[in-house]
Amino acid sequence: MKKIANIPFLEIESIPLLIKDFLTQKIPGFEESVFNLENIEKQFQLKKQSFSSENRNVLFDVLQEQHSGFHLAEKQELNLKLIQDENTFTVTTGHQLNLFSGPVFFIYKILQTIKLASFLNEKFPNRKTVPIFWMASEDHDFEEINHFKTENHYYETQAKSGGVVGTIILEDHFFISEFEKEFKDAVFGTELILLLKRAYKKGNSLSQATRTLVQELFAEYGLLILDGDNKLLKSEMKGLFKTELVQQDLVKTTQETIAYLTDQYGKVQVNPRDINLFYLTETRNRIELIGDRYQIVDTNITFSKEEILAELENHPERFSPNALMRPVYQETILPNLAYIGGNAEIMYWLELKNYFSKIETPFPLLIPRNSMLCLAEKTISKTKSFGLEVKDFFRNFASVTNEILLEKNEILPLLNKDEAFLEKHFEELAVSANATDPTFGNLVQAEKTRQLKSFDRMRKRLLRAEKIKQSEKLERLENLFLKIHPGKVWQERSYNFSVFYADFGKEWLQNCYDGIDVQNSELIIFTI
Repeated sequence: MKKIANIPFLEIESIPLLIKDFLTQKIPGFEESVFNLENIEKQFQLKKQSFSSENRNVLFDVLQEQHSGFHLAEKQELNLKLIQDENTFTVTTGHQLNLFSGPVFFIYKILQTIKLASFLNEKFPNRKTVPIFWMASEDHDFEEINHFKTENHYYETQAKSGGVVGTIILEDHFFISEFEKEFKDAVFGTELILLLKRAYKKGNSLSQATRTLVQELFAEYGLLILDGDNKLLKSEMKGLFKTELVQQDLVKTTQETIAYLTDQYGKVQVNPRDINLFYLTETRNRIELIGDRYQIVDTNITFSKEEILAELENHPERFSPNALMRPVYQETILPNLAYIGGNAEIMYWLELKNYFSKIETPFPLLIPRNSMLCLAEKTISKTKSFGLEVKDFFRNFASVTNEILLEKNEILPLLNKDEAFLEKHFEELAVSANATDPTFGNLVQAEKTRQLKSFDRMRKRLLRAEKIKQSEKLERLENLFLKIHPGKVWQERSYNFSVFYADFGKEWLQNCYDGIDVQNSELIIFTI
């Protein structure tokens, strides 16, 4: 496996403009939220001032308890001890509890977080940085995470959903036997199968399964795994949760930023609610204030103001942050410097800047996670046979195919030449026409538009003819596109990590890690 190229996000058409403008510091007020060493230095100072020894002690106790059932690697033991030190900080990524990790970018974002911590430890030796994986165990959309795909199969499991997904016990293990059939003859197939069986053994919750999987893959890198569904951690949020219930500060403080982002970039990723909390029973339901009563949506449970505040005081574990409150929770309980997330995540974090100022909590540096693409050498060879590079497949593919089909066409240069001549002719005519009579000038302009449209029609007809004439070539191009974009999406959003691990094992993990440049947001391309 070899790194052969990288494409900066700024050069990829499909990367949202908001992300590109954020990276190039074009969004007012977010210049200090972009990753660079100067901003990291400021973040160290801000976080040290705001994160108390009491916060640190609670975090250590919870991490120690949550890792107690596992044999820890040497780096994990060290990082766990370091958490107690006031000069230790964290960098974090988080993800849903997808079945067997879901799409492979789950792996990439964790590797980038680990490498970022290592990079900061080299650059700032007097401080220590620990990588954290945040398990989104309180999510309740099981249908989003109950499956994964390989090159040849789609695996899914069933379970009763509606509550906290982390507590779900998977009863259906048919996916394990089917997975075993696909991978039993692969080089590292037995290792994968045993990993799957250990993680998803009968009786394990989805949280236990995910923790087991992440632990086995990343323990030697020193990664610590944190589950926010914890009473001690949520006790630290009682003040903020109370304010959210009573004053609804989050929705009020984000209005200005959301208005700006909507005006500049269109619809925002996530819109805040009046109350950005759920209430947990056997299910996870939104809290709404209706009149003077707090209604737990889709249940018969209601509270007065006094009752819900007493419930929060006595049972903080029954309150759960939604997508926008979750970043606030994370940054309150961690000495965190930076968050690594997908583009969609970064876009909704940006909405929260003023809320963080309101609650006097440092807003972290935001880092769009790197993307990766692993291609067989024969796929690379095929792209070259068309005179293309892999990066061409991340342009508008219709434009790319059109260029290739018309590349040696003899008629197209003539059309372009005649069109240029006609346009120049009309420009000269328009000067005299306007001088003679403005209405005559308008007539000339209208005739120019009509005649130039005919050239567009001829090009479209020519392209249609070439598609028929070169149908075999077009089909090969489309098949190549699907090799690079399985299911017409980026590879990392389609395939599970097992597709690559099966042939290379932990060497594949290390190669991906080595290929990451934490100072740049880019698509990294490997041959395998």
